[in-house]
Amino acid sequence: MPGTRESRHSFLTLSCVALAMLAVGCGGGSGEDRVAVSAPVDETPAYGDVIVSGSIGDASVLIPMLAGDSASHSISGMIFDGLIAYDKNLSEFEPRLAERWEVAENGLEIVFHLRRDVRWQDGVPFTARDVEFAFRTITHPDTLTAYAEDYRQVERFEVVDDFTIRVTYRQPFAPALGSWASSLVVLPKHLLDGKPINDHARDFGRHPVGLGPYRFESWESQKQISLRANHDYYRGRPYIERAVTRVIPDTQTQFLELKSGGLDEMGLTPLQFQRQTDTAEFQQDFAKYKYLTNSYSYLGYNLKRPLFQDVRVRRAISHAIDKQEIVDAVLLGLGSPAAVPYKPGTYWFNDRLKGPQYDPEKAKRLLAEAGWTDSDGDGVLDREGARFQFEIITNKGNEQREKAATVIQRRLAEIGIKVTIKVIEWAAFINNFIDKRNFDAVILGWSLSPDPDQYDIWHSSKTRPKEFNFVTYANAEVDELLEKGRRTFDRSERKKHYDRLQEVLDEEQPYTFLYVADALPIVHKRFHGIEPAPAGISYNFNEWYVPASMQKYRITDAP
Repeated sequence: MPGTRESRHSFLTLSCVALAMLAVGCGGGSGEDRVAVSAPVDETPAYGDVIVSGSIGDASVLIPMLAGDSASHSISGMIFDGLIAYDKNLSEFEPRLAERWEVAENGLEIVFHLRRDVRWQDGVPFTARDVEFAFRTITHPDTLTAYAEDYRQVERFEVVDDFTIRVTYRQPFAPALGSWASSLVVLPKHLLDGKPINDHARDFGRHPVGLGPYRFESWESQKQISLRANHDYYRGRPYIERAVTRVIPDTQTQFLELKSGGLDEMGLTPLQFQRQTDTAEFQQDFAKYKYLTNSYSYLGYNLKRPLFQDVRVRRAISHAIDKQEIVDAVLLGLGSPAAVPYKPGTYWFNDRLKGPQYDPEKAKRLLAEAGWTDSDGDGVLDREGARFQFEIITNKGNEQREKAATVIQRRLAEIGIKVTIKVIEWAAFINNFIDKRNFDAVILGWSLSPDPDQYDIWHSSKTRPKEFNFVTYANAEVDELLEKGRRTFDRSERKKHYDRLQEVLDEEQPYTFLYVADALPIVHKRFHGIEPAPAGISYNFNEWYVPASMQKYRITDAP
């Protein structure tokens, strides 16, 4: 998966690129009884208990190929499974539904050998026909998906037998194997065959049946999603019986719920991490973690708007923004300025680029070159009778983005640009503004795959509804670099193409790359088995457990 819109929800995820999880309130009832934690603690892994997570936004649909947001992918990633998966170091692949695979020497053919002991959560056996059905679905021109491009590189998809698949590519495609490390192309043919997948968004998309470690249980829109452990999961029953996510759009309210016992985990704000959790009570009951995310936040410009079509204007805005100020004042130092769309310190990151540096005088000169002056002395630039003003939108519940917007508003005012800010609830933000290209500029984020391919975000062809190039960026050299980058298996040669890609983006500034924030999860200490790794802390969520004597909830009605 090349990327998902990163909404900065809770940190829990079972997918290498998705970032969130939803949860049910936990006040007892419906078979759940609160019990006291006793001592001494037996460290033996035990089944049972509930984990309650906070999310700032609701999921949109639980069919992976139809979802473009992290909230949906983190939930669907627990219900569905892929053929393979990245390991905890994001460097190798591990078996999932495919127990083994062979890649031809020329890289043009992959043969997957599927497990024979897997059943859908309704009991029907999983076979290669399910993968074939999902492949045909995601590549169908009528399917509203942002993820089809990788699979359209396949020239021939063959079902060799019920448990063997052969895919042949028409030309070299470097991200090929990694594209199967997601749940995008595994769907139950017996439940969905017969009509376009888009028609299933309201039924199956809200009551999915998958192959993953958790079964769908319930969904109250804008309130909660509840999942139940799949006792027949082919990799072993998860220890935690129920995973529940509560939709709480405000992080301060989430924090109050955490303190009162209504949440077991959430993603902290920098202020909460640095100061509000630095007490004996929190240190006794909770464990905090900190690591640089594989994502970044940016200010993106709607390039269909005439105001942003002059590169001098975009570069001027970037020079007027003090990114270090945002990192220091908004993130409290828990992150780093961003210059390019790759994570600092990784192989693909072009460390020669620093991005436009804070230089308000240079910003003013660029704007003057573009014809923007304050002709009437009112403090706002104008040109041909039009004032330089625009609106920044961002999603509700992300305190860092809201504060960053305010810092940007102030800095741009200093060079004569008037900015207004609109904060919008997540679902409306995506459906009514982003997907409809109904915005001037947006502060948002991308969560990225370990593979460097960013074709779906930057290629000029990926601007249709639900696709990810919603700023409508178009550059012929970038299109060529993206093509070259995915057509060679030589790592050093690929890096040359992606280094140049970053140089062009640095020159043209279709986004002002703002910051890479630290992930700041906090988890109640009764949950054991957490092992931080480059993939985060929840890659092994199925192995988390609560010792029997520490369990908070008894699930008396568990199947």
